[in-house]
Amino acid sequence: MPSAAALPWLVWSAALAATLVLAAWCTPRAWWRRPNLRALAVLAGGTLGFGLLFGALLPAAPHPVQPLVSMGAPASATPVFTVPTAAPAPGARYRVVADLNLRAERGVRADRMRVLAAGTIVRATGATDGDWWRVRASLGGRAVDGWASSLWLRRADEAPAGR
Repeated sequence: MPSAAALPWLVWSAALAATLVLAAWCTPRAWWRRPNLRALAVLAGGTLGFGLLFGALLPAAPHPVQPLVSMGAPASATPVFTVPTAAPAPGARYRVVADLNLRAERGVRADRMRVLAAGTIVRATGATDGDWWRVRASLGGRAVDGWASSLWLRRADEAPAGR
């Protein structure tokens, strides 16, 4: 059996070959003495028709292979080949690397509550939604909770870039 990548090429090649054979047998020889629009239409239409027919007669493509799960894990477990994202530990300290919007909800369309200046230290609450982490910042002596993009946070013990 040919590979899945080669199968469409084989289908359309067979369709073109069938069109050429049937056109040679079923059309007047004078049609093929000079290239013309009629000959092109016969070749294009025949190849399209036979290609669709041959494609429909082939068995359906196999379903994609389901990802393997680790042994003993339930079927709803995370697939083995996915990279788990590390959720922040509640209370972990992070440094803001560039001015960052602290939002009331997760997402760029949520209301902006404050702008955290670069270098501000925040603490993760442990709540996440994708790249959005719920953090607590101390601004003006007051603790403010909100959602921030984790793409702009680095561990507080990590050396700043460029040093």
